[in-house]
Amino acid sequence: MTPLLLIAAGLVALVAAALTLRSYGARYRVGRLLAATPAVTVAEARRLAETGAPRYVRISGRIDAEDPFEDADHRPLVWRRTRMEANRDGRWTLFEDSREAVPFEIHEGLDGIGVDGDALDEGLVVVRRESEGVAGDLGERAPEGVPASTPVRATIEQVSAVEHAIVIGVPARSTEEGLPAMTAGLGRPLILTTLEAPEAMRILAGGTGRPRLVASLFAIGGALLLAGFAWAGVNALVGAVGLIGDVLIPVAYAATPTPAPGGDPRSSGEGPGLVGEPGIALLIVLGIAIASIVITTLYVRLTGGSNAAKEPAEGTYRT
Repeated sequence: MTPLLLIAAGLVALVAAALTLRSYGARYRVGRLLAATPAVTVAEARRLAETGAPRYVRISGRIDAEDPFEDADHRPLVWRRTRMEANRDGRWTLFEDSREAVPFEIHEGLDGIGVDGDALDEGLVVVRRESEGVAGDLGERAPEGVPASTPVRATIEQVSAVEHAIVIGVPARSTEEGLPAMTAGLGRPLILTTLEAPEAMRILAGGTGRPRLVASLFAIGGALLLAGFAWAGVNALVGAVGLIGDVLIPVAYAATPTPAPGGDPRSSGEGPGLVGEPGIALLIVLGIAIASIVITTLYVRLTGGSNAAKEPAEGTYRT
């Protein structure tokens, strides 16, 4: 094995880790924004909305609404989304997607700011409630042309008026009433979670399998790159020391019966050339540059940068 093989294996491991992260789709982006977006007070968010300065920020506080609606368990809700899916030919197909919402705010002490419920979509991170049955149980709500024995499931995501929430978005004035509210903007989604950040991250990750795989790939890739570069550095150092020794301590060779062919005696008869293996040195330099670009890009993607702001396996209730 050569240093180049170690470096190549390290790059492959880092690329595999990046591709695994990308497999999370929108959940990866939501998790990155949840971890990296700067937090401000509700009062500061209101000030940003009033001044019109677009900033992607994070606030937290108590959910409040003047006219919440109740669910089947008489809990006061401010937002609910119900999705109905049927299993056709082994694939879950959506046939109903309904939303219910009332105006609500996030309060921190005496300060409050609205939340644009219409903008909530992929950024909602709550414990999902899921129930399964067959199409015959739905009565008139069953999709047309589907046998009564077809498996169906209902997934409910809801936000209660008695919970605390973390909201991430752009403070802006509502287009309808002119009141300050958190909404999507700057190319980023509106995020709302009623969970603590670590628990929200676990739900977004959908278990521990892929996060552990990503961590292992990053560790292995980094170790292989360090080993490859260290090996290449040692080889280069040994070559440099040997070259210096040859210059400072000339070696006398015995005469040969016949004169050597024309050309530089340090080469194989083809005239003066480059000492050592410049091709390998060039590949090492190129490998260092590629590794630097890959590691920097992955770091920025993982942390969201300085200005950042399939359903999960965990966080689902089944009935």
